Amino acid sequence: MDTIIYNATIITLDDSRPRAQALAIHQGRIAAVGSDDDVLALAQPHTRKLNANGAALIPGLIDSHLHWEWTTRALNGLDLFNVGKDEALARVAQAAQSLNEEDWLLGYGWSHGTWSDGSLPSAADLDAVAPRCKVYLVARSGHAAWVNSAALRAAGIADAPNPIGGKIVRDEQDQPTGILLETAMRLIRPFEDNPQQMAQLMRRTQESALSQGLTGFHDYDNPSCMMALEIMREEGALAMRVVKQINQPWLEAALSLGIRTNYGDDWIKFGGLKLFADGALGARTALMIQPYEGEPHNYGVVVVPKDIMQALVERATLNGLSATIHAIGDQAVRDVLDVYAHARRVEAQAGIAPAQRRHRIEHVQLIHADDAGRLAELQIIASMQPIHATSDIELADRYWGSRSRLAYNPRVQLDQGVVCAFGSDSPVEPFNPLAGIHAAVTRQRANGWPPGGWYPEARLSIEEALRGYTSGPAYAAYAEDRLGKLAVGFYADLVALDRDPTTIPADALLDISVLGTMTDGTWRYGGL
Repeated sequence: MDTIIYNATIITLDDSRPRAQALAIHQGRIAAVGSDDDVLALAQPHTRKLNANGAALIPGLIDSHLHWEWTTRALNGLDLFNVGKDEALARVAQAAQSLNEEDWLLGYGWSHGTWSDGSLPSAADLDAVAPRCKVYLVARSGHAAWVNSAALRAAGIADAPNPIGGKIVRDEQDQPTGILLETAMRLIRPFEDNPQQMAQLMRRTQESALSQGLTGFHDYDNPSCMMALEIMREEGALAMRVVKQINQPWLEAALSLGIRTNYGDDWIKFGGLKLFADGALGARTALMIQPYEGEPHNYGVVVVPKDIMQALVERATLNGLSATIHAIGDQAVRDVLDVYAHARRVEAQAGIAPAQRRHRIEHVQLIHADDAGRLAELQIIASMQPIHATSDIELADRYWGSRSRLAYNPRVQLDQGVVCAFGSDSPVEPFNPLAGIHAAVTRQRANGWPPGGWYPEARLSIEEALRGYTSGPAYAAYAEDRLGKLAVGFYADLVALDRDPTTIPADALLDISVLGTMTDGTWRYGGL
Protein backbone atom coordinates (compact mmCIF):
# COMPACT_ATOMS: atom_id res chain seq x y z
CA MET A 1 0.00 0.00 0.00
CA ASP A 2 1.31 3.43 -0.90
CA THR A 3 -0.89 5.50 1.42
CA ILE A 4 -3.42 4.88 4.16
CA ILE A 5 -5.74 7.61 5.38
CA TYR A 6 -7.31 6.78 8.74
CA ASN A 7 -9.32 8.40 11.54
CA ALA A 8 -11.52 9.96 8.87
CA THR A 9 -15.23 10.41 8.30
CA ILE A 10 -15.54 8.84 4.87
CA ILE A 11 -18.70 9.41 2.83
CA THR A 12 -18.15 6.83 0.12
CA LEU A 13 -21.38 7.24 -1.93
CA ASP A 14 -21.03 3.47 -2.33
CA ASP A 15 -24.34 1.85 -1.38
CA SER A 16 -22.59 -1.34 -0.27
CA ARG A 17 -20.58 0.59 2.35
CA PRO A 18 -21.88 4.15 2.78
CA ARG A 19 -19.49 5.05 5.61
CA ALA A 20 -15.95 4.14 6.58
CA GLN A 21 -13.06 5.28 8.77
CA ALA A 22 -10.07 4.52 6.58
CA LEU A 23 -8.97 3.76 3.05
CA ALA A 24 -5.81 2.49 1.44
CA ILE A 25 -4.36 3.69 -1.86
CA HIS A 26 -2.07 1.76 -4.20
CA GLN A 27 -0.83 3.00 -7.58
CA GLY A 28 -3.47 5.72 -7.80
CA ARG A 29 -6.45 3.50 -6.97
CA ILE A 30 -8.32 2.65 -3.80
CA ALA A 31 -7.22 -0.76 -2.57
CA ALA A 32 -9.25 -1.04 0.63
CA VAL A 33 -12.04 0.76 2.48
CA GLY A 34 -13.12 -0.04 6.02
CA SER A 35 -12.42 0.46 9.69
CA ASP A 36 -9.18 1.90 11.03
CA ASP A 37 -8.10 -1.45 12.42
CA ASP A 38 -8.81 -3.40 9.24
CA VAL A 39 -7.14 -0.95 6.87
CA LEU A 40 -4.13 -0.12 9.07
CA ALA A 41 -3.42 -3.85 9.28
CA LEU A 42 -2.60 -3.69 5.57
CA ALA A 43 0.26 -1.23 6.08
CA GLN A 44 3.73 -2.15 4.86
CA PRO A 45 7.05 -0.63 5.94
CA HIS A 46 6.98 1.96 3.14
CA THR A 47 3.28 2.86 3.52
CA ARG A 48 2.59 6.50 4.32
CA LYS A 49 0.00 6.79 7.08
CA LEU A 50 -2.07 9.97 7.22
CA ASN A 51 -4.16 10.76 10.29
CA ALA A 52 -7.21 12.69 9.08
CA ASN A 53 -8.08 13.79 12.63
CA GLY A 54 -11.77 13.35 11.89
CA ALA A 55 -11.81 15.24 8.59
CA ALA A 56 -14.50 14.25 6.11
CA LEU A 57 -13.54 12.58 2.83
CA ILE A 58 -15.84 12.62 -0.17
CA PRO A 59 -15.33 11.48 -3.77
CA GLY A 60 -13.70 14.03 -6.06
CA LEU A 61 -16.18 16.61 -7.33
CA ILE A 62 -16.69 16.94 -11.08
CA ASP A 63 -18.15 19.95 -12.89
CA SER A 64 -20.18 18.47 -15.74
CA HIS A 65 -20.52 21.71 -17.71
CA LEU A 66 -18.09 24.59 -17.90
CA HIS A 67 -16.04 26.56 -20.40
CA TRP A 68 -12.44 26.13 -19.33
CA GLU A 69 -10.75 28.50 -21.78
CA TRP A 70 -13.50 31.09 -21.45
CA THR A 71 -13.21 30.82 -17.65
CA THR A 72 -9.45 31.30 -17.91
CA ARG A 73 -9.92 34.38 -20.09
CA ALA A 74 -12.56 35.73 -17.70
CA LEU A 75 -10.24 35.31 -14.73
CA ASN A 76 -7.64 37.33 -16.65
CA GLY A 77 -10.05 39.92 -18.13
CA LEU A 78 -12.10 42.82 -16.82
CA ASP A 79 -14.49 41.61 -14.12
CA LEU A 80 -18.03 42.89 -14.73
CA PHE A 81 -19.89 40.30 -12.67
CA ASN A 82 -22.50 41.55 -10.19
CA VAL A 83 -22.07 45.25 -10.93
CA GLY A 84 -24.46 47.85 -12.30
CA LYS A 85 -24.10 49.64 -15.60
CA ASP A 86 -22.43 52.74 -14.13
CA GLU A 87 -19.84 50.66 -12.30
CA ALA A 88 -19.23 48.55 -15.41
CA LEU A 89 -18.55 51.68 -17.46
CA ALA A 90 -16.30 53.08 -14.74
CA ARG A 91 -14.21 49.91 -14.82
CA VAL A 92 -14.00 50.04 -18.61
CA ALA A 93 -12.89 53.69 -18.45
CA GLN A 94 -10.14 52.92 -15.96
CA ALA A 95 -8.86 49.89 -17.88
CA ALA A 96 -8.94 51.76 -21.22
CA GLN A 97 -6.72 54.61 -20.07
CA SER A 98 -3.50 52.76 -20.86
CA LEU A 99 -4.66 51.15 -24.12
CA ASN A 100 -4.15 52.30 -27.71
CA GLU A 101 -6.11 51.94 -30.95
CA GLU A 102 -4.59 48.54 -31.77
CA ASP A 103 -5.43 47.11 -28.35
CA TRP A 104 -8.44 45.06 -27.29
CA LEU A 105 -10.13 45.41 -23.92
CA LEU A 106 -11.89 42.19 -22.95
CA GLY A 107 -14.40 41.89 -20.15
CA TYR A 108 -16.88 39.37 -18.86
CA GLY A 109 -19.99 39.16 -16.72
CA TRP A 110 -22.32 42.11 -17.42
CA SER A 111 -26.02 41.40 -17.00
CA HIS A 112 -28.46 44.10 -18.09
CA GLY A 113 -31.39 42.12 -16.72
CA THR A 114 -30.22 42.94 -13.21
CA TRP A 115 -29.71 46.65 -13.91
CA SER A 116 -32.25 49.19 -12.67
CA ASP A 117 -33.81 49.92 -16.08
CA GLY A 118 -33.17 46.45 -17.57
CA SER A 119 -32.42 47.88 -21.02
CA LEU A 120 -29.59 46.78 -23.28
CA PRO A 121 -26.47 48.98 -23.30
CA SER A 122 -24.97 50.40 -26.48
CA ALA A 123 -21.76 51.10 -28.32
CA ALA A 124 -22.30 54.79 -27.56
CA ASP A 125 -22.07 54.03 -23.84
CA LEU A 126 -18.66 52.47 -24.37
CA ASP A 127 -17.49 55.11 -26.84
CA ALA A 128 -17.94 57.75 -24.17
CA VAL A 129 -15.46 56.05 -21.82
CA ALA A 130 -13.24 54.10 -24.25
CA PRO A 131 -13.06 55.94 -27.60
CA ARG A 132 -9.68 54.60 -28.75
CA CYS A 133 -9.22 50.89 -28.01
CA LYS A 134 -11.52 48.14 -29.20
CA VAL A 135 -13.87 46.86 -26.48
CA TYR A 136 -15.49 43.42 -26.41
CA LEU A 137 -17.51 42.52 -23.32
CA VAL A 138 -19.20 39.12 -22.98
CA ALA A 139 -22.48 38.95 -21.07
CA ARG A 140 -22.79 36.79 -18.00
CA SER A 141 -24.98 34.38 -19.93
CA GLY A 142 -22.36 34.01 -22.66
CA HIS A 143 -25.06 34.64 -25.26
CA ALA A 144 -24.48 38.34 -25.96
CA ALA A 145 -21.54 40.67 -26.55
CA TRP A 146 -21.40 44.43 -25.94
CA VAL A 147 -18.87 46.17 -28.17
CA ASN A 148 -17.87 49.73 -28.96
CA SER A 149 -17.75 51.47 -32.33
CA ALA A 150 -14.03 50.78 -32.76
CA ALA A 151 -14.70 47.05 -32.49
CA LEU A 152 -17.60 47.28 -34.94
CA ARG A 153 -15.41 49.12 -37.46
CA ALA A 154 -12.55 46.65 -37.04
CA ALA A 155 -14.89 43.76 -37.80
CA GLY A 156 -16.52 45.53 -40.75
CA ILE A 157 -20.01 44.34 -39.88
CA ALA A 158 -21.99 47.58 -40.28
CA ASP A 159 -23.80 46.18 -43.32
CA ALA A 160 -23.44 42.50 -42.52
CA PRO A 161 -26.57 40.33 -42.50
CA ASN A 162 -27.61 38.43 -39.42
CA PRO A 163 -25.82 35.09 -39.30
CA ILE A 164 -27.87 31.92 -38.95
CA GLY A 165 -28.81 31.56 -35.29
CA GLY A 166 -27.74 35.08 -34.35
CA LYS A 167 -28.63 38.73 -34.50
CA ILE A 168 -26.87 42.06 -34.90
CA VAL A 169 -29.12 44.35 -32.86
CA ARG A 170 -29.84 47.51 -34.85
CA ASP A 171 -31.46 50.87 -34.13
CA GLU A 172 -34.25 52.60 -36.05
CA GLN A 173 -31.72 53.81 -38.63
CA ASP A 174 -30.60 50.20 -39.17
CA GLN A 175 -27.22 50.85 -37.57
CA PRO A 176 -25.62 48.33 -35.18
CA THR A 177 -26.24 49.29 -31.57
CA GLY A 178 -23.21 47.47 -30.24
CA ILE A 179 -25.06 44.34 -29.09
CA LEU A 180 -24.40 41.01 -30.79
CA LEU A 181 -26.59 38.03 -29.91
CA GLU A 182 -25.80 34.33 -30.15
CA THR A 183 -23.80 33.40 -33.28
CA ALA A 184 -23.37 37.09 -34.22
CA MET A 185 -20.82 37.21 -31.40
CA ARG A 186 -18.49 35.21 -33.63
CA LEU A 187 -18.33 38.04 -36.19
CA ILE A 188 -15.71 39.66 -33.97
CA ARG A 189 -12.53 37.82 -32.97
CA PRO A 190 -10.87 39.91 -30.28
CA PHE A 191 -7.95 37.59 -29.58
CA GLU A 192 -5.55 35.28 -31.34
CA ASP A 193 -5.27 31.66 -30.27
CA ASN A 194 -1.95 30.99 -28.57
CA PRO A 195 -2.13 27.50 -27.03
CA GLN A 196 1.21 27.76 -25.22
CA GLN A 197 0.24 31.03 -23.57
CA MET A 198 -3.23 29.71 -22.77
CA ALA A 199 -1.73 26.61 -21.16
CA GLN A 200 0.24 28.80 -18.79
CA LEU A 201 -2.87 30.76 -17.87
CA MET A 202 -4.81 27.54 -17.37
CA ARG A 203 -2.39 26.42 -14.68
CA ARG A 204 -3.70 29.20 -12.45
CA THR A 205 -7.29 28.30 -13.27
CA GLN A 206 -6.55 24.70 -12.32
CA GLU A 207 -5.03 25.77 -9.00
CA SER A 208 -8.22 27.64 -8.17
CA ALA A 209 -10.45 24.73 -9.19
CA LEU A 210 -8.46 22.21 -7.15
CA SER A 211 -8.59 24.49 -4.11
CA GLN A 212 -12.38 24.29 -4.30
CA GLY A 213 -12.56 20.51 -4.47
CA LEU A 214 -12.86 19.94 -8.21
CA THR A 215 -11.03 16.92 -9.59
CA GLY A 216 -12.47 16.99 -13.11
CA PHE A 217 -14.69 18.82 -15.58
CA HIS A 218 -16.56 18.46 -18.85
CA ASP A 219 -15.54 21.26 -21.20
CA TYR A 220 -17.61 23.02 -23.87
CA ASP A 221 -15.04 25.33 -25.45
CA ASN A 222 -13.40 25.07 -28.87
CA PRO A 223 -10.40 22.97 -30.01
CA SER A 224 -8.01 25.72 -28.89
CA CYS A 225 -8.89 24.70 -25.35
CA MET A 226 -8.04 21.07 -26.12
CA MET A 227 -4.68 22.15 -27.54
CA ALA A 228 -3.78 24.04 -24.37
CA LEU A 229 -4.89 21.14 -22.17
CA GLU A 230 -2.75 18.74 -24.20
CA ILE A 231 0.25 21.04 -23.68
CA MET A 232 -0.43 20.99 -19.93
CA ARG A 233 -0.47 17.22 -20.03
CA GLU A 234 2.76 17.06 -22.05
CA GLU A 235 4.38 19.25 -19.43
CA GLY A 236 3.10 17.07 -16.59
CA ALA A 237 0.92 19.88 -15.29
CA LEU A 238 -2.58 18.49 -15.88
CA ALA A 239 -4.01 17.36 -12.53
CA MET A 240 -7.72 17.14 -13.39
CA ARG A 241 -9.70 14.71 -15.51
CA VAL A 242 -11.27 16.26 -18.64
CA VAL A 243 -14.09 15.28 -20.96
CA LYS A 244 -13.88 17.43 -24.09
CA GLN A 245 -17.09 17.97 -26.04
CA ILE A 246 -17.03 18.58 -29.80
CA ASN A 247 -18.77 21.75 -30.96
CA GLN A 248 -20.79 21.67 -34.17
CA PRO A 249 -18.28 23.40 -36.50
CA TRP A 250 -15.76 20.60 -35.87
CA LEU A 251 -18.08 17.62 -36.31
CA GLU A 252 -16.90 16.73 -39.80
CA ALA A 253 -13.25 16.96 -38.78
CA ALA A 254 -13.90 14.66 -35.83
CA LEU A 255 -15.77 12.14 -37.97
CA SER A 256 -13.08 12.19 -40.64
CA LEU A 257 -10.55 11.20 -37.96
CA GLY A 258 -12.80 8.44 -36.68
CA ILE A 259 -13.18 10.02 -33.25
CA ARG A 260 -15.88 8.43 -31.13
CA THR A 261 -17.36 9.29 -27.75
CA ASN A 262 -15.11 8.04 -24.93
CA TYR A 263 -12.03 7.97 -27.15
CA GLY A 264 -8.94 8.90 -25.14
CA ASP A 265 -8.11 8.03 -21.56
CA ASP A 266 -9.23 9.09 -18.12
CA TRP A 267 -7.16 12.29 -18.17
CA ILE A 268 -8.47 13.65 -21.48
CA LYS A 269 -11.18 11.99 -23.52
CA PHE A 270 -13.77 13.05 -26.09
CA GLY A 271 -17.40 13.46 -25.13
CA GLY A 272 -20.15 14.10 -27.64
CA LEU A 273 -21.39 16.48 -30.30
CA LYS A 274 -22.39 19.82 -28.78
CA LEU A 275 -25.28 21.74 -30.35
CA PHE A 276 -27.31 24.80 -29.38
CA ALA A 277 -31.07 24.61 -29.69
CA ASP A 278 -31.64 28.15 -28.41
CA GLY A 279 -30.17 31.07 -26.48
CA ALA A 280 -30.49 32.11 -22.84
CA LEU A 281 -32.90 33.68 -20.41
CA GLY A 282 -30.69 36.69 -19.68
CA ALA A 283 -30.68 37.75 -23.33
CA ARG A 284 -34.32 36.64 -23.70
CA THR A 285 -33.25 34.36 -26.55
CA ALA A 286 -34.28 31.09 -24.89
CA LEU A 287 -36.88 29.47 -27.16
CA MET A 288 -40.37 29.46 -25.66
CA ILE A 289 -43.69 27.71 -26.26
CA GLN A 290 -45.48 30.83 -25.04
CA PRO A 291 -43.95 34.32 -25.24
CA TYR A 292 -42.04 36.02 -22.46
CA GLU A 293 -44.11 37.80 -19.84
CA GLY A 294 -44.54 41.41 -20.93
CA GLU A 295 -43.09 40.70 -24.40
CA PRO A 296 -46.00 39.23 -26.36
CA HIS A 297 -44.07 38.91 -29.61
CA ASN A 298 -40.86 37.45 -28.21
CA TYR A 299 -40.58 33.67 -28.37
CA GLY A 300 -36.78 33.61 -28.29
CA VAL A 301 -34.27 32.50 -30.91
CA VAL A 302 -33.73 29.25 -32.78
CA VAL A 303 -29.97 28.71 -32.97
CA VAL A 304 -29.92 25.35 -34.76
CA PRO A 305 -33.23 24.48 -36.46
CA LYS A 306 -34.86 21.27 -35.33
CA ASP A 307 -34.53 19.47 -38.66
CA ILE A 308 -30.83 20.26 -38.82
CA MET A 309 -30.35 19.13 -35.22
CA GLN A 310 -32.05 15.85 -36.05
CA ALA A 311 -29.85 15.24 -39.08
CA LEU A 312 -26.67 16.10 -37.15
CA VAL A 313 -27.53 13.91 -34.18
CA GLU A 314 -28.45 10.98 -36.45
CA ARG A 315 -25.16 11.33 -38.33
CA ALA A 316 -23.22 11.60 -35.08
CA THR A 317 -24.82 8.66 -33.30
CA LEU A 318 -24.44 6.31 -36.27
CA ASN A 319 -20.75 7.20 -36.28
CA GLY A 320 -20.15 6.60 -32.59
CA LEU A 321 -20.78 10.03 -31.08
CA SER A 322 -23.36 10.79 -28.43
CA ALA A 323 -24.95 14.24 -28.39
CA THR A 324 -25.11 16.98 -25.79
CA ILE A 325 -27.53 19.78 -26.66
CA HIS A 326 -28.01 23.17 -25.00
CA ALA A 327 -31.71 23.81 -24.35
CA ILE A 328 -33.02 26.45 -21.94
CA GLY A 329 -36.53 27.43 -23.04
CA ASP A 330 -39.40 24.94 -22.86
CA GLN A 331 -39.82 24.88 -26.65
CA ALA A 332 -36.11 24.18 -27.07
CA VAL A 333 -36.28 21.34 -24.54
CA ARG A 334 -39.29 19.90 -26.36
CA ASP A 335 -37.51 20.13 -29.72
CA VAL A 336 -34.42 18.40 -28.35
CA LEU A 337 -36.52 15.63 -26.84
CA ASP A 338 -38.15 15.12 -30.23
CA VAL A 339 -34.70 14.92 -31.80
CA TYR A 340 -33.59 12.36 -29.23
CA ALA A 341 -36.77 10.33 -29.72
CA HIS A 342 -35.87 10.07 -33.40
CA ALA A 343 -32.27 9.18 -32.50
CA ARG A 344 -33.42 6.38 -30.19
CA ARG A 345 -35.49 4.90 -33.01
CA VAL A 346 -32.55 5.06 -35.40
CA GLU A 347 -30.26 3.54 -32.76
CA ALA A 348 -32.69 0.70 -32.06
CA GLN A 349 -32.73 -0.17 -35.75
CA ALA A 350 -28.92 -0.19 -35.74
CA GLY A 351 -28.67 -2.32 -32.58
CA ILE A 352 -27.27 0.51 -30.47
CA ALA A 353 -28.37 0.38 -26.81
CA PRO A 354 -29.19 3.62 -24.92
CA ALA A 355 -26.26 3.06 -22.54
CA GLN A 356 -23.94 3.19 -25.55
CA ARG A 357 -25.16 6.69 -26.46
CA ARG A 358 -25.52 8.68 -23.27
CA HIS A 359 -27.17 11.71 -24.79
CA ARG A 360 -27.54 14.82 -22.63
CA ILE A 361 -29.61 17.97 -22.46
CA GLU A 362 -27.55 20.85 -21.16
CA HIS A 363 -29.34 23.12 -18.66
CA VAL A 364 -32.96 21.89 -19.00
CA GLN A 365 -33.79 25.23 -17.40
CA LEU A 366 -37.49 25.23 -18.22
CA ILE A 367 -39.54 22.19 -19.13
CA HIS A 368 -43.25 22.03 -19.95
CA ALA A 369 -45.35 19.73 -17.76
CA ASP A 370 -46.22 17.62 -20.82
CA ASP A 371 -42.52 16.91 -21.36
CA ALA A 372 -41.42 16.41 -17.74
CA GLY A 373 -41.34 12.59 -18.05
CA ARG A 374 -39.68 12.32 -21.42
CA LEU A 375 -36.04 12.39 -20.27
CA ALA A 376 -36.74 9.26 -18.22
CA GLU A 377 -38.56 7.58 -21.11
CA LEU A 378 -35.69 8.26 -23.51
CA GLN A 379 -32.90 7.66 -20.96
CA ILE A 380 -31.44 11.15 -21.42
CA ILE A 381 -29.02 12.70 -18.92
CA ALA A 382 -30.11 16.00 -17.36
CA SER A 383 -26.99 18.17 -17.19
CA MET A 384 -28.03 20.99 -14.87
CA GLN A 385 -26.51 23.83 -12.88
CA PRO A 386 -28.15 24.30 -9.45
CA ILE A 387 -26.50 27.69 -8.95
CA HIS A 388 -28.42 29.05 -11.97
CA ALA A 389 -31.67 28.58 -10.05
CA THR A 390 -30.72 30.97 -7.28
CA SER A 391 -28.95 33.46 -9.55
CA ASP A 392 -31.86 33.73 -11.97
CA ILE A 393 -34.78 34.04 -9.55
CA GLU A 394 -35.75 37.60 -10.48
CA LEU A 395 -35.32 37.02 -14.22
CA ALA A 396 -37.30 33.78 -14.18
CA ASP A 397 -40.13 35.27 -12.13
CA ARG A 398 -40.22 38.37 -14.33
CA TYR A 399 -40.15 36.70 -17.75
CA TRP A 400 -41.50 33.19 -17.11
CA GLY A 401 -43.95 33.86 -14.29
CA SER A 402 -45.73 30.78 -12.92
CA ARG A 403 -43.95 28.58 -15.48
CA SER A 404 -40.93 28.80 -13.17
CA ARG A 405 -42.39 26.06 -10.98
CA LEU A 406 -40.75 23.59 -13.36
CA ALA A 407 -37.65 25.69 -13.97
CA TYR A 408 -34.15 24.64 -12.83
CA ASN A 409 -35.79 21.61 -11.24
CA PRO A 410 -33.67 18.44 -10.94
CA ARG A 411 -36.11 17.14 -8.33
CA VAL A 412 -38.61 16.31 -11.07
CA GLN A 413 -36.00 14.33 -12.99
CA LEU A 414 -34.41 12.51 -10.03
CA ASP A 415 -37.81 11.32 -8.86
CA GLN A 416 -38.19 9.54 -12.20
CA GLY A 417 -34.75 7.94 -12.11
CA VAL A 418 -33.05 10.30 -14.54
CA VAL A 419 -29.28 10.63 -14.15
CA CYS A 420 -28.50 14.24 -13.22
CA ALA A 421 -25.01 15.66 -13.73
CA PHE A 422 -24.38 19.01 -12.08
CA GLY A 423 -22.03 21.83 -12.98
CA SER A 424 -21.61 25.59 -12.99
CA ASP A 425 -21.48 26.76 -16.63
CA SER A 426 -18.42 28.72 -15.49
CA PRO A 427 -17.68 31.55 -16.05
CA VAL A 428 -21.43 32.23 -16.14
CA GLU A 429 -21.27 31.23 -12.47
CA PRO A 430 -18.20 30.53 -10.31
CA PHE A 431 -17.13 26.90 -10.52
CA ASN A 432 -17.23 26.44 -6.73
CA PRO A 433 -19.06 23.07 -6.34
CA LEU A 434 -19.91 23.69 -2.69
CA ALA A 435 -21.88 26.77 -3.78
CA GLY A 436 -23.74 24.57 -6.27
CA ILE A 437 -24.45 21.97 -3.60
CA HIS A 438 -25.75 24.69 -1.26
CA ALA A 439 -28.05 26.02 -3.99
CA ALA A 440 -29.39 22.55 -4.76
CA VAL A 441 -30.11 21.76 -1.10
CA THR A 442 -31.53 25.14 -0.03
CA ARG A 443 -32.79 26.83 -3.23
CA GLN A 444 -31.46 29.99 -1.55
CA ARG A 445 -28.67 32.46 -2.09
CA ALA A 446 -25.80 32.78 0.34
CA ASN A 447 -27.68 35.46 2.29
CA GLY A 448 -30.60 33.10 2.95
CA TRP A 449 -32.95 34.70 0.43
CA PRO A 450 -35.66 33.83 -0.32
CA PRO A 451 -36.84 32.49 3.05
CA GLY A 452 -37.60 28.79 2.79
CA GLY A 453 -36.16 28.61 -0.71
CA TRP A 454 -37.40 29.40 -4.21
CA TYR A 455 -39.99 26.74 -5.07
CA PRO A 456 -38.76 24.74 -2.04
CA GLU A 457 -40.39 21.52 -3.26
CA ALA A 458 -37.47 21.31 -5.71
CA ARG A 459 -34.85 21.08 -2.94
CA LEU A 460 -32.53 18.07 -2.90
CA SER A 461 -30.96 16.11 -0.08
CA ILE A 462 -27.24 16.62 0.51
CA GLU A 463 -26.55 13.09 -0.75
CA GLU A 464 -28.50 13.75 -3.97
CA ALA A 465 -26.56 16.97 -4.51
CA LEU A 466 -23.24 15.21 -3.89
CA ARG A 467 -24.15 12.49 -6.39
CA GLY A 468 -24.92 15.23 -8.91
CA TYR A 469 -21.26 16.27 -8.70
CA THR A 470 -19.80 12.75 -8.51
CA SER A 471 -21.62 9.68 -9.83
CA GLY A 472 -23.77 11.71 -12.26
CA PRO A 473 -20.82 13.20 -14.17
CA ALA A 474 -18.99 9.86 -13.91
CA TYR A 475 -21.87 8.11 -15.67
CA ALA A 476 -22.00 10.83 -18.32
CA ALA A 477 -18.28 10.20 -18.89
CA TYR A 478 -18.74 6.40 -19.22
CA ALA A 479 -16.59 6.06 -16.10
CA GLU A 480 -19.08 5.01 -13.42
CA ASP A 481 -16.97 1.91 -12.68
CA ARG A 482 -13.95 3.98 -11.60
CA LEU A 483 -15.09 7.50 -10.72
CA GLY A 484 -17.75 8.98 -8.45
CA LYS A 485 -17.33 6.73 -5.40
CA LEU A 486 -14.72 5.88 -2.79
CA ALA A 487 -14.70 2.14 -3.36
CA VAL A 488 -12.16 -0.58 -4.08
CA GLY A 489 -10.85 -0.35 -7.63
CA PHE A 490 -11.91 3.27 -8.09
CA TYR A 491 -9.44 6.08 -8.68
CA ALA A 492 -8.14 7.75 -5.55
CA ASP A 493 -9.78 11.04 -6.50
CA LEU A 494 -11.09 12.60 -3.30
CA VAL A 495 -11.63 15.78 -1.34
CA ALA A 496 -10.88 16.31 2.34
CA LEU A 497 -13.27 18.70 4.11
CA ASP A 498 -13.07 20.23 7.56
CA ARG A 499 -16.53 18.91 8.48
CA ASP A 500 -19.09 16.35 7.42
CA PRO A 501 -21.52 18.03 4.98
CA THR A 502 -24.23 15.48 5.76
CA THR A 503 -24.50 16.37 9.46
CA ILE A 504 -24.47 20.17 9.46
CA PRO A 505 -27.34 22.60 8.84
CA ALA A 506 -27.85 23.30 5.16
CA ASP A 507 -27.10 26.99 5.60
CA ALA A 508 -23.63 26.05 6.90
CA LEU A 509 -22.58 24.28 3.71
CA LEU A 510 -20.93 27.46 2.44
CA ASP A 511 -18.74 27.56 5.54
CA ILE A 512 -17.04 24.26 4.73
CA SER A 513 -13.32 24.50 3.99
CA VAL A 514 -11.47 22.27 1.55
CA LEU A 515 -8.42 20.86 3.33
CA GLY A 516 -7.05 18.94 0.39
CA THR A 517 -7.84 17.69 -3.10
CA MET A 518 -6.36 14.46 -4.47
CA THR A 519 -6.38 12.94 -7.93
CA ASP A 520 -4.81 9.61 -8.82
CA GLY A 521 -3.54 9.20 -5.25
CA THR A 522 -1.59 12.48 -5.23
CA TRP A 523 -2.49 15.61 -3.30
CA ARG A 524 -2.87 18.37 -5.88
CA TYR A 525 -4.00 20.97 -3.36
CA GLY A 526 -3.40 20.99 0.41
CA GLY A 527 -3.52 17.64 2.14
CA LEU A 528 -3.78 15.97 5.53
